[in-house]
Amino acid sequence: MDTLNVGIIGCGNISGIYLQNIPAYRGLSLRACADMRPEVAQAQASRHGIEAMSVDQLLASDDIDLVVNLTIPSAHFGVSLAALSAGKHVFSEKPLAVDFEQGRKLVDEAEARGLLLGCAPDTFLGAGGRLARNLIDDGSVGHILSGTAFLMSHGMEHWHPDPEFFFKPGGGPIFDMAPYYLSTLVNLIGPVKRVFAMSSIGFPERIVTTESSPRKGERITVETPTNVMALLEFASGAQVTLCMSWDVWKHGHPAIELYGTEGSLRVPDPNFFGGHVETTERGSDWRVLDSSAMPLGAPNWRSPNWAPDVPARANYRALGLADLASAALRGTPHRSSGRLGLHVLEVMHSILEGAATGQPKAITTMPERPAVLGDEDATELWKGLPQTASAA
Repeated sequence: MDTLNVGIIGCGNISGIYLQNIPAYRGLSLRACADMRPEVAQAQASRHGIEAMSVDQLLASDDIDLVVNLTIPSAHFGVSLAALSAGKHVFSEKPLAVDFEQGRKLVDEAEARGLLLGCAPDTFLGAGGRLARNLIDDGSVGHILSGTAFLMSHGMEHWHPDPEFFFKPGGGPIFDMAPYYLSTLVNLIGPVKRVFAMSSIGFPERIVTTESSPRKGERITVETPTNVMALLEFASGAQVTLCMSWDVWKHGHPAIELYGTEGSLRVPDPNFFGGHVETTERGSDWRVLDSSAMPLGAPNWRSPNWAPDVPARANYRALGLADLASAALRGTPHRSSGRLGLHVLEVMHSILEGAATGQPKAITTMPERPAVLGDEDATELWKGLPQTASAA
């Protein structure tokens, strides 16, 4: 076998970029999709030339080797467990599960069955994340002592067609966006050892303002923190301030800055795969390094919200699937793994629990940093698309 046959469960907003990118990766063959809403699955299947199935049909199909779980977070555990129980490898969108013990059960189940369990985000494997990792590993900024990580916006209700779940338990900026930042930080400086946190709800109600949404004008009661400040202590000794907020109209903070004994490093937006890395040695001027010439770094994704005919961002989602397939088929390292996803899940839970109790929380999972993905290996994974990708 030189490919894994892929079936997608969950055909919502995020599925478009997966369906578009999967055929561009080696080791993956896109076969089918399923959704609780048959008409939605059929629409995506017709668009991408694959078969629409029911969820049960897809799980029972002998033709599917790898299930991609793109359901809402509260359904991640049940769908992933069912797929593992059916003898299939699984790659889940973040978070691995809503509940930490459920996440642990998924990891244990996969390992007991000899299956691979992967979890988004895989953005740290893109060119921007790899360039930052190279600079840290070669000692350019010395030993990392501290840093900051900021995700600040005014939430999802102004663009997402059905944003309610973002403001319910299992949502919020921690469960929705912190995985990008935490996975990147663990890749760069290792696992988190302890957290301290505070949280609040800035706006008790949100109004859906998305023009294309059938729910435009509806009010959503907020039931999870939308403003979270945390201090992360890493096993390496580094201390990083993490700020995740959907209560901010505008700000000027870079996504991630890390401060080492020999210099400082600015890491590009971890929600994407490319971008510029900036570094300074012992207080010298910032030096800007562009990752776009590296494998999986060139802008390939355009959006009608920007210039519709010009690729603006590097969006190589499904890289984690190709990484999983390579691990299953060729024995290469599995980087965006379930164990990394479980660690991120524990850190997120500890942040929210610590904020609720006012007490620091120790982290029990201690994964190693993911293996480096070299440029040659990254090139081997991506065979490319016949035309420039567009927003889905």
